[in-house]
Amino acid sequence: MPSKAATNLQGQGKNQAAFVPAAQVLTAGPAGFDVGTGRRLRLGTRKSALALAQSNWVKEEIETRWPEVHVDIVKFTTKGDKILDVPLAKVGGKGLFVKEIENALLREDADIAVHSLKDVPSEIPKGLEVSIFPCREEPRDALISRSGLRLEELPKGARIGTSSLRRIAQLKNARPDIEVVSLRGNIDTRLRKLGEGRYDAVILAAAGLRRLGLEKRIIQLLEPETMLPAVGQGALGIEFRSMDTEVRQILASIHHEDTSICVRAERAFLFRLEGGCQVPLGALARLKGETLELEVMLGDEAGTNIIRMKKQGTVDQPEALGTILGEQVLAAGGAEILREVYGAN
Repeated sequence: MPSKAATNLQGQGKNQAAFVPAAQVLTAGPAGFDVGTGRRLRLGTRKSALALAQSNWVKEEIETRWPEVHVDIVKFTTKGDKILDVPLAKVGGKGLFVKEIENALLREDADIAVHSLKDVPSEIPKGLEVSIFPCREEPRDALISRSGLRLEELPKGARIGTSSLRRIAQLKNARPDIEVVSLRGNIDTRLRKLGEGRYDAVILAAAGLRRLGLEKRIIQLLEPETMLPAVGQGALGIEFRSMDTEVRQILASIHHEDTSICVRAERAFLFRLEGGCQVPLGALARLKGETLELEVMLGDEAGTNIIRMKKQGTVDQPEALGTILGEQVLAAGGAEILREVYGAN
């Protein structure tokens, strides 16, 4: 979901305009399709401020395009929400922020679910699918520092808060002289801890900050050359039951094909590497005319062994591009990195 500030930020330099997709979201439901009178959809979501902001945006978009449809928000607490004192990499498993909501879909206690796509595993339960992707927000990570300094300006020994293995590996590779300190919690909690002086800086997804109207807190958008984002970062994935053709048609009106092409390539790379929060990996796909470019990374947590690759393909075969790059990364030493990572965990 583009933030209210997204339109104003376009065209203001490379930090703001590099990832604005070319196509626009459809603005009306498909002609001739009748969902009947008074159709209600139950939208499953987590309870955090960001999750609710994203879900309410989807609710408003659906109800605007389909006036006869009413969307009810149904809140869930996931395992990832309950465990706040341990880094997710040590918790183990996949789908820590989605499994409870997926179970509700399978029980038919919810009709659709709105996820931050970076939280969604590459394997989806049978009977469900994640195939609707609204227009992607800014995919890059953002640095927020107490002093207003950028990453390269922070002093030696500066404490940066994050628990993401992907961010840890790339931070240590870019700035081996800084100290990375574990930080969990929602955006408000992380910013509060920064304000209390526990950290000199924190790294958060820029998309979440913008969706909550906090983009003014951003000191620096980290370029992919320094900090490749997580697979699907900045994008929403809407999950629903595969057999529900009526819901599929309703959701099609907020689908964004350019975003879909990019995230499908990224998720194919994730699937080939069988990645999760235990693995320091990132990917970012970008459209350049009729060409799709995918950049990926896999590393160890120490940041001393990082494999980066970039490859171009065609827009009609995004999964093939992600799979091929996954194979190349594995052959270039990625298989050994994965053995070490999973052995350590």
